[in-house]
Amino acid sequence: MPHTPDPDTQPEFYDGIPTKRLLAWVVDMIVIIAMCLMILPFTAFTGIFFFPFLMLVIGFIYRVITITTGSATWGMRLMGMELRDLRDQPFDFGTALFHTLGYSFSWAVAPLQLISVVLMCVSARKQGLSDMVLGSVAVNRRRGV
Repeated sequence: MPHTPDPDTQPEFYDGIPTKRLLAWVVDMIVIIAMCLMILPFTAFTGIFFFPFLMLVIGFIYRVITITTGSATWGMRLMGMELRDLRDQPFDFGTALFHTLGYSFSWAVAPLQLISVVLMCVSARKQGLSDMVLGSVAVNRRRGV
C-alpha cells in the first residue's frame, strides 16, 4: 500500500502534473543541450559526431545527480514539483538511479515512452511506467519545502 498522497482525498498534489512534467522536460532538455555544447570544445569538436550519445550520457548524469540532491531535476523544481518514493520520501541515490534507468529505457523503446505519457495523463496518480514500477509519484511540491 503506497503512502503517497491519495489522489481522491488530496487531489491538489496532482493538479497540473502532466503539463508540469512536459514543461520540466523541455527545460531539462535545454539545460542538457547547453551542457553538451559547453563540453563540445573539450572533445576537440569530435563530439559533434557522437552528439546524441553525449546527450544521453550527460542527460543521465544530470538526472541522477539532480534527482538525488533535490528529488527533482532543475526543470521540475522550476515547475514546483518533486518526485516521491512509495513511502512518500524524497528520492535517494538508488531510487534516482533506477528511475533514470527506467526513463532512459522507455526512450530507447519508443512505444514504452508513448505508453508512459498516456499513463501520466490518465492515471489517478499521474504516474509514468518508471513511476508505476517503483511506486513513485511526481507531485506538486509541498508548501514551505
